[in-house]
Amino acid sequence: MRSWQRCLDAAGVTSGSDRAAYLKAKQFMLSREPAGHLAVRLLIPPRLQPHILAGYAFASFTDDLCDRGTVPERTRRYEGWAEQVRAALDTGTARHPLLRAFLHTAEKRELPRAWVDSYLVGARIDLDFGGFTTEEDYQAYIETLTWPFLMITSGLSMPGGGSRAYADSCRLLADACQRTDFLTDLAEDLRDGRLYLPTDDLEKHGVVRADLERGRDLPGVRSLLAATASTAHATLREATRIIAELPEEQRPLTRFVILLHDHRLRRASAMGAAVTRGPVRDNPIECVRILAAGRRPLDLPALEPRGAEGF
Repeated sequence: MRSWQRCLDAAGVTSGSDRAAYLKAKQFMLSREPAGHLAVRLLIPPRLQPHILAGYAFASFTDDLCDRGTVPERTRRYEGWAEQVRAALDTGTARHPLLRAFLHTAEKRELPRAWVDSYLVGARIDLDFGGFTTEEDYQAYIETLTWPFLMITSGLSMPGGGSRAYADSCRLLADACQRTDFLTDLAEDLRDGRLYLPTDDLEKHGVVRADLERGRDLPGVRSLLAATASTAHATLREATRIIAELPEEQRPLTRFVILLHDHRLRRASAMGAAVTRGPVRDNPIECVRILAAGRRPLDLPALEPRGAEGF
């Protein structure tokens, strides 16, 4: 692992104030997502590490503003932050260290501003989330929020955001990862008064929201969760096409992301209806294995859905 200072040198970050801002971004991600921080440090070329961490720090900080506190508190904080971001993009300057690092990265990596603008619009959805009725509602959420999030994080690995084919593959990956997260975080979201599974899906399986909130182990609940996991797995498998669109040196981190979400889906399946009562936790030993596996060609058969045996 290269020293952080040498990574900044390789990334072309030369001024003292910019280097200090990138250090803040690195520290933020180390505190918030230690496993993700480690994966970037181990699996991404040194010249890209500061940029990827700056992108994740900016997007994650914005996401946190939308998730914590009462609706009025979240809205007030978010509106102030969004105003800062737009002003920074307009002027090319920023005082907040995470925003300063991201601004420098966005310029260096020629990130299209449209992705940032779309993310800022999409982030408002989570300020007072009312739920999805249909699959179309869920897909609109992916289009407006999750896809731009991925493009201003992982998408920074490709100059200019990459080709249209790459962006489309990122959308598939965003869909698979988001559906996985909604399943693995189901218990915590329900406790916070949020349900991210479309109500149409609940009706198809004869489930009402109270069944999930009370953690009922019912056939309909199990079939609902199995169908959600199956759809996520199928999309994740389709999203593996993104590997071929990346330079070889940039493939390990994306392999890690894909294999990690495959791991989480399998753990969710093994828990069955218990995912309504407690979050799905990563197995640390398995995560270490996945980190190592990121450097090898993706084992596509491993991503085959196993069906609903856990549910």
